[in-house]
Amino acid sequence: MRKKACFLLVLLSVCFSSYPQKFSGKRYHIKGHRSVYFPLGSISFADSLIDFKVGNPPPIEKYRDSTQCLHEPNYRNYRTPNFVSLGCGGILTVQFTDNGFMNLPGDDLYIFEVGPSRESAKIEISEDGKTWIYAGKISGGKSAVDLEDQGIDTQTVFYFLRITDLEDLCNSISAGADIDAIGAISSVVKIDLEADVLFDVDSYRLRNEAKAQLDSVAGTIRKFEKATIHIAGHTDSDGGETMNMILSENRCKSVKNQLEKLLDSEAVYDYDMKAFGKNSPRVPNTSPENKQLNRRVEILILPPKDFY
Repeated sequence: MRKKACFLLVLLSVCFSSYPQKFSGKRYHIKGHRSVYFPLGSISFADSLIDFKVGNPPPIEKYRDSTQCLHEPNYRNYRTPNFVSLGCGGILTVQFTDNGFMNLPGDDLYIFEVGPSRESAKIEISEDGKTWIYAGKISGGKSAVDLEDQGIDTQTVFYFLRITDLEDLCNSISAGADIDAIGAISSVVKIDLEADVLFDVDSYRLRNEAKAQLDSVAGTIRKFEKATIHIAGHTDSDGGETMNMILSENRCKSVKNQLEKLLDSEAVYDYDMKAFGKNSPRVPNTSPENKQLNRRVEILILPPKDFY
């Protein structure tokens, strides 16, 4: 399992290696939309197409390139097909691969629905691309989504989003909602570390191997000009609840102290911590393998506190 944790950090390193610049807050303004600020900048947009089921009637061919909904918004005008039209009742599914999004204070998502008409669409979100949760409706001119409106929990990081056209306008050459970009205002980056790699059993002192792991985490954090670093500690179900809460709290502090030491010259990060003990398992504590999965430290790179 230690190899698995190492692989996760390598994967994160590879993922971010194509982004040599620092991510910083950025404001986007395209025709027909209000100016929208994304606190983690250009990383905040859906970047992988999962599925596109064009509606009926469909838009004309030049408006059917579903990849046009990925990455940052670039809409110029209706004649330039740098957006995708869903067709009447069409369904578009995308993924955020180098970040996710959560229910945080204020608006969480912004869908750049463009063109001369304002066409409504249903928005659903998913953690795994299999189980979907209704997240709200956009109506073209009002394209922000606040996950709090649907009572969505504040702990889950979501990576998938599905848009379904609600058939407002079906007789246009660009029938259905016209999507230029899909952005997460509440964009986050989640890093999972297995506690067995970081600590010995029932200990909160970092192992020597852990310091190399956290050095890689610090390298990922440095990609962001400004952010909040949230550290959450989890244990398995062995031992008493009080002992597990104390252990996970101390492990959070050890990780925080090491990251602060590594990032000392970049004093632009806020930190917060939360100890969960055994109260938030990934999987049931029914086997040694499952218990190992539940012993973990989760690090979230969140928008900076002054954004709120």
